[in-house]
Amino acid sequence: MKKLKNQYYILRHGQSQANTTGIIISDPSNGIKSFGLTDTGKSRIIEEVKRYTELNNESIIYTSPFLRAKETARLVKKILNSKKIFTSDKLSERYFGDYEKSSNTNYQKVWDKDKFNENNNKNNVESTKQVWDRMVSLINETEQKYSNKKIILISHGDPLQILITGFNNIPINHHRQIKHLNTAEIRKLN
Repeated sequence: MKKLKNQYYILRHGQSQANTTGIIISDPSNGIKSFGLTDTGKSRIIEEVKRYTELNNESIIYTSPFLRAKETARLVKKILNSKKIFTSDKLSERYFGDYEKSSNTNYQKVWDKDKFNENNNKNNVESTKQVWDRMVSLINETEQKYSNKKIILISHGDPLQILITGFNNIPINHHRQIKHLNTAEIRKLN
């Protein structure tokens, strides 16, 4: 990745109802209107954002359209007194295809296949390469639009893990080999 004009912060949404229920919600038809944040998820987001004192009302917020991410973004906007939230499908949850609404133990089946192929689409799953391409596309857009800004990207576990992996010049299909990004966790990307 080339040198970036902006500073990027990634934020995984707070604990959601899908997290506590233990099911995979990756299809927008299920995740945009349902499976929002739990009370614990909300309180942890508030704690985490307040901890990052370098973020302020000039920070630019981009979010996934999924309810759990949009609720996270609204909390961030309120805490920072930011002006606006931008929603982008490019930050959506990784699509887990045939595993939709099944046990979250099925994530491991996908990750086991990811290790061998960045184009793994078995069971109609979105590949790590497809996720990487859309996430980087958003960063390229924001790089064209802004300069010297702090940009917060609010998304989901796999898309953010894949983004971190690529930014660290690790093959993107090895995204499970880096430190896990917890719900309500912020990290500087660059």
